[in-house]
Amino acid sequence: MIVTVFRSRLMPGFQEEYVKLVDRMIELARSMPGYISHKGFLAEDGERCTIVEFESEEAQRAWRMNPEHREAQKKARDVYYSSYSVQICELKRESKFDRNARIAAE
Repeated sequence: MIVTVFRSRLMPGFQEEYVKLVDRMIELARSMPGYISHKGFLAEDGERCTIVEFESEEAQRAWRMNPEHREAQKKARDVYYSSYSVQICELKRESKFDRNARIAAE
């Protein structure tokens, strides 16, 4: 699994417009082969963090290079972001705990 950690800060005054673009990118990402999931978080200090999972590096690369996504990336750099960082990570190990699943299995 490939995990993308995208951290960003917006320029003031673009929240509503940016959310529309994000909603479209979520819809597009979900349609990409190899897409697993994504979640977005907003910190108290205004930093945003989005975590996106794809099955493989090839699937993540296809998403990164998608023409509509590339256009959105350019617009975001030109208009919306004051700063951002991207980290691409390969999952080495995973463990999970789900109390509800454990109870249901008993």
